[in-house]
Amino acid sequence: MTAQDPFVAHRGLLFTVAYEILGSAVDAEDVLQESWLRWADCDRAEVRDPRSYLVRTVTRQSLNRLRTLARRREEYVGEWLPEPLLTSPDVAEDVELAESVSMAVLTVLETLGPVERAVFVLREVFDLPYGEIAEAVGRPAATVRQIARRARAHVAARRPRVTVSRSEQQAVVERFLLALRTGRLQELLDVMAPDVVMITDGGGVVAAGLTPFHGAELVAGLLARASGITSDFAPVWLNGAPAIRIGLDGEPCTVSATVADGRITGLYVVRNPHKLTRLDEPAQLSR
Repeated sequence: MTAQDPFVAHRGLLFTVAYEILGSAVDAEDVLQESWLRWADCDRAEVRDPRSYLVRTVTRQSLNRLRTLARRREEYVGEWLPEPLLTSPDVAEDVELAESVSMAVLTVLETLGPVERAVFVLREVFDLPYGEIAEAVGRPAATVRQIARRARAHVAARRPRVTVSRSEQQAVVERFLLALRTGRLQELLDVMAPDVVMITDGGGVVAAGLTPFHGAELVAGLLARASGITSDFAPVWLNGAPAIRIGLDGEPCTVSATVADGRITGLYVVRNPHKLTRLDEPAQLSR
């Protein structure tokens, strides 16, 4: 029996690394294609640890891609949100993995520089040794330690401070889905925290807010109006958490949520159709 090629064996891991660094499944797939070509051309006899070699290769290609994307994202119309990924409920069983691919954390990672983001992902999510990370990002190990410390503090200061159980998250999102289906303002208000924030991403392609919406009354009013023009609401698992898929004017829209104290505290609404092309088959994520 022929042994499985290491690239194929580790593909889920490699995709996860690229996606967390880039926040885009489309770009992550492009990075994997580029990395596969480099893997196919390398001298396998010189590769002592295929997994480490492949992670380094994918990281370098992801950094190259991230730098080329920087200007495009600076010119992006309105708020930029990560590309939502359809995932199986099983992803939520790995709590650290699920949190690392959550819309909330990926949005925070967007505020890091390219090298800081790669270092954070490789260290905090995949627990790679500093020496391996140093090789991947082309910096001395001592510098990588400093970068990791700064990135960790930066993310800790900005990520949601309250973590809830999978069952509580699911229960609150189900209440939210029911409120959306009824379109009743009070039910929407009851399921949201007073200081809820809603971020919408239309990419200049479809209508969306250019800045975040703040406050339960404003957000509930907007959602109630949206409920009045569609009845196409469905539960779905996105980025390792329960979420909602909506059909608006024949186009998909996804809503991911953060939860604390039994209420919705944050909503991430993706309407940009270019980011909603991978909602039919669950992504294979692994650490």
